[in-house]
Amino acid sequence: MATACAGSLLLTGTGLMALSPASVLNILAIWGKYRMTSGIAYAPGARHSLDVYAPSPRRELAPVVVFFYGGNWQEGEKSTYRFVGAALAARGLVAIIPDYRIYPEVRFPGFIEDGARAVRWARDHAAEFGGDPGRMVVMGHSAGAYIAAMLAYDRQWLAAVDLDPDRDVRGLVGLAGPYDFLPLHSDTLKIIFGPDDRLAATQPINFVEGAAPPAFLATGRDDDMVDPGNVTRLGRRISEKGGAVTVKFYDGVGHRMLIGAFAAPLRPLAPVLRDTVGFIDGVTSTAETSTVRALVATPR
Repeated sequence: MATACAGSLLLTGTGLMALSPASVLNILAIWGKYRMTSGIAYAPGARHSLDVYAPSPRRELAPVVVFFYGGNWQEGEKSTYRFVGAALAARGLVAIIPDYRIYPEVRFPGFIEDGARAVRWARDHAAEFGGDPGRMVVMGHSAGAYIAAMLAYDRQWLAAVDLDPDRDVRGLVGLAGPYDFLPLHSDTLKIIFGPDDRLAATQPINFVEGAAPPAFLATGRDDDMVDPGNVTRLGRRISEKGGAVTVKFYDGVGHRMLIGAFAAPLRPLAPVLRDTVGFIDGVTSTAETSTVRALVATPR
C-alpha cells in the first residue's frame, strides 16, 4: 500500500516532482523486504566503499550480484541506485553496489581494477550477509555493464585478485552496455581510454571466449545514448565462440528507463527486473554449470 501511494505522488507531482527521478525511486525503495549495510570499505580510498542489500528475513546461501552503475566513466555514486539493490534483495539475492574511481582521478583501466577489487571483497565477505560466494553474478548498466563485461571476458583483471571468471563468476548481466564502441568521437573518452594503438585492448568484444560465463544482454530499442548495436554484436560474438547468451530488446524503452524499470512504479514499462532475476536464478541454480552453458540463445 505504501508503494502504491508513493507511486501516485510520482505520477501526480504532489511534492516529489521537486526531487530528481532517482531520488524519488529511492524514497519508494525505503520500504521493502531487505536489509541495507552501507559504506563498507573494500579498499583504501574515498571511492572504495560499497553497500550491501540482503534479503530480510535472512536467506542463507543466496545468490550474489555485484552491480556496477553507469555514468560515462566520469560520474555516479552507489547511493543513487538503492532502488536497484532493494529490488534484487527483495527477490532473494544479496546485491552489492560498489563505488569506483572515475575520470579525471583515473583513466582506463583504473575503474576495472576497482571492479575486480569489489568482486574479490564479495567473494571473501558475501557469506557474512547470507550470500553464497560460489554463486556470484557480475552485473552493470551502461559504463557499469562495460566494467562487468571486462571482468567476465578479459581474465587478467580478476586474475590480479586471484580469481578466475570461468570458475568464480556464474553469469554476466549487461544492461545497455558499450562493448564494441570504436572509433571514439569524444575528446574526453579519447583521454580516458588512451592512444589509438591500444584501443583494441579496451573493448570487451575482443576477449570473448566460449568458456566465459553465460550472459544476459539487454537494451532498449529507443536507447539514444549507447548504440543497441553493441548488444547485437557482442551477442553474436558470444554465439560464434560457442558461449551461452540471451539477448533481449525492450520496445519503447530508452537508456535510463532500462535501469529505472527496476523500481516498482516503472516496472510495467519493461519486465527487465523479472528477466534479470530469472536469468540469475537459472545460472546460479544447483544444476551443473556445464548444462547451463549449453543453453545458447541466438541473438535477435
